[in-house]
Amino acid sequence: MLAEDPDVAEQGITVVLTERGLVLYGEVESPHRREEILRRVAERFPDVPISSDIGVIRTQAPTQIEQLP
Repeated sequence: MLAEDPDVAEQGITVVLTERGLVLYGEVESPHRREEILRRVAERFPDVPISSDIGVIRTQAPTQIEQLP
């Protein structure tokens, strides 16, 4: 559903059904995108509890140089 929706087109999210409901895992590029994914899943499964373990990754270039030892 998330991969085929043209407004989301997210392939990096794993959805696992547990005894407590659905748990979503993965990483997205912004908090807004994470909220949109959670909203759409909640609309699709209104009677199922949903938990999120979706992290937000940095999409901008680093602002500092990484110094290696």
